[in-house]
Amino acid sequence: MTTFEAPRVEVVENALEPTTQPRRRVKRKTVNTIIWFVALLALTAIVLYPLLWLFLSTFKPSSEFASNPGLIPENPTVDNYVKVVEGIAGTPLWRFFANSFFIAIMAVIGTLLSSALAAYAFARIRFRGVGILFAAMIGTLLLPFHVIIIPQYIMFNKLELVDTYWPLILPKFLATEAFFVFLIVQFIRNIPRDMDEAARIDGAGHLRIFFSIILPLIKPALITSAIFTFIWTWNDFLGPLLYVNSPEKYPLPIALRLYNDATSTSDYGATAAVSFLALVPILIFFIVFQRFLVAGVATQGLKG
Repeated sequence: MTTFEAPRVEVVENALEPTTQPRRRVKRKTVNTIIWFVALLALTAIVLYPLLWLFLSTFKPSSEFASNPGLIPENPTVDNYVKVVEGIAGTPLWRFFANSFFIAIMAVIGTLLSSALAAYAFARIRFRGVGILFAAMIGTLLLPFHVIIIPQYIMFNKLELVDTYWPLILPKFLATEAFFVFLIVQFIRNIPRDMDEAARIDGAGHLRIFFSIILPLIKPALITSAIFTFIWTWNDFLGPLLYVNSPEKYPLPIALRLYNDATSTSDYGATAAVSFLALVPILIFFIVFQRFLVAGVATQGLKG
């Protein structure tokens, strides 16, 4: 009997060991998950707090901003939205939105068209000095915008284009955004050249190859460029401040300045309302196209 009892005890002891180890692993995974969830929740709250404060501040009277810098308004009101909808300086709010949409959409069209054509030339056409020109284009990324403000303004002023949208739109059609040209170049270089050679055998030229073969394949890069261009143009303040002088031509970033005049009392409630309304199109645009943005950035380094 003793010879058979000892193995039974060993079997039971060995059977208990694997059951305790998975339980410890499950407990560790649960604790780690809870820690990460709490940390991410705290980080999300920190990131979203300014947006939540801005939204709730739209319901504060202007006189309450100095006495109540907190989150919850003491005397909530919708008068700020009423003032904003009525407009300012004789211009309704929808006019500012229309101006911003027009500038942003034209900037997207010009950037995509010119950047894609320039990128195709750098990636597919062999000509003398292509490496030097491409390096010079990348070098413009190191050049601050403030360096070219004065000569650019003098040039547009001599052309009598100040107080128009041409200074804000025309450079977009000239492939001046080196970042997007570089992004699209990387996509085109990852496309096999066999497709180009097959199209040339059929008698296709560069334009036919570009519009029929290359353009459909670089759609992720185009969508990524469109998202960034729209957001940057929508939020641009310095460009319209320099070239647009008429209040009826102001985009939203410049219209915000009208509610904070240094010579009179600033309407902080209306400013908060306009600021929040100006963020709504950006939030909607980003939510709708964020999956294309992630796909475009994720496939940037893939080989075709």
